[in-house]
Amino acid sequence: MACTSCSTKDGSPKGCKNNGTCGTDSCNKLTVFDWLSNMSVPNGEKPFDFVEVRFKNGRKNYYKNTENLSLSIGDIVATQAQSGHDIGMVTLSGELVRVQMKRKKISQKPEDILKIYRKASQKDIDIWSKARDREEPMKVRARQFAIDLKLQMKISDIEFQGDASKATFYYTAEERVDFRELIKVFAKEFRTRIEMKQVGFRQEAARLGGIGSCGRELCCSTWLTDFRSVSTSAARYQQLSLNPQKLAGQCGKLKCCLNYELDSYLDALKAFPKTDVKLYTEKGTAVCQKTDIFRGHMWYAYEGEWMNWHKITTEQAREIIELNKKKEKVASLEEYASDLIEDTKVEFENVVGQDSLTRFDNPKGNKKRKNNKSRNNRNRNKNRRKPQNKTNNAKNTAKKTTK
Repeated sequence: MACTSCSTKDGSPKGCKNNGTCGTDSCNKLTVFDWLSNMSVPNGEKPFDFVEVRFKNGRKNYYKNTENLSLSIGDIVATQAQSGHDIGMVTLSGELVRVQMKRKKISQKPEDILKIYRKASQKDIDIWSKARDREEPMKVRARQFAIDLKLQMKISDIEFQGDASKATFYYTAEERVDFRELIKVFAKEFRTRIEMKQVGFRQEAARLGGIGSCGRELCCSTWLTDFRSVSTSAARYQQLSLNPQKLAGQCGKLKCCLNYELDSYLDALKAFPKTDVKLYTEKGTAVCQKTDIFRGHMWYAYEGEWMNWHKITTEQAREIIELNKKKEKVASLEEYASDLIEDTKVEFENVVGQDSLTRFDNPKGNKKRKNNKSRNNRNRNKNRRKPQNKTNNAKNTAKKTTK
């Protein structure tokens, strides 16, 4: 999905350095892959004349191409706004736009349709880029003005309209904020039309982006568009610790990913008896303490013996419950738990192709050093033998001369 200019070179990413205006629109937020691009329109059918235009931080809207312009993905266009015009980039065209508009329930009535004026000229792009450069210093000053007026709000982002005639201030707040005085200060200081727009904490995280605890980009800023409510019961069903620091995302609310696997857990829990149902045995009454959804095990403890847990399967628990309904009791849970005694001894296998896991405990000596030592010993022995041979030869020669 990445564009060609973002590919790696010599193991390091080059980066297109287009700052969100990549021509192929493959490294932007909420990108949609056009899987209908290589399919031709049937004979006699006109191509769909709506296009999807993306603005700052993933904000998208759909416009009608009334001028029959030849538009393709990556084109900068001037679009209709409430007053003036806005500048955005075409991110989708063709029949897939019809599917997206139907999925998002966007009206195609004439009074609700917005139009595309033209392809953006160089003058339009220059005005747009200058307005974008003003946004960051304006945000710093706007936050200071809000602090001076002691308003309980946080200005998270500023977005200029394409013709620089209006600035939209996005803010988050826990309660209702009276910002009438703040708008007067903004209009006097920034000399432009001001619009205040309150967004939720999840929408703020989606606009700003970031990296989640999983190490990937936030789902809300890459592909997630609908924000479903997340409750702590989702964490309870998945047997997660109710630690707000671990369950909260960058927005400060519960993580959206808690809902991803919730349906699978709910389906698995249908095979489990209810945890509030007690098991009645001759030894005593047992209460459920813990469940293992993946293995289908449950732990019970007798009342008064809360430290001793007995593990049984879900089938065994259902069997005991059925007997209790017939007003029958089993002897104890130990006879069921004895069948589940597992051998906790771990046998390591040679999965890496090595000799053993303790091969580094007793390091082997260096063969070269051993060979060198053996050579030195041999040379020493030879040197010791040589002088004895010389003395023997001298004695033999002396004997010969005396003879």
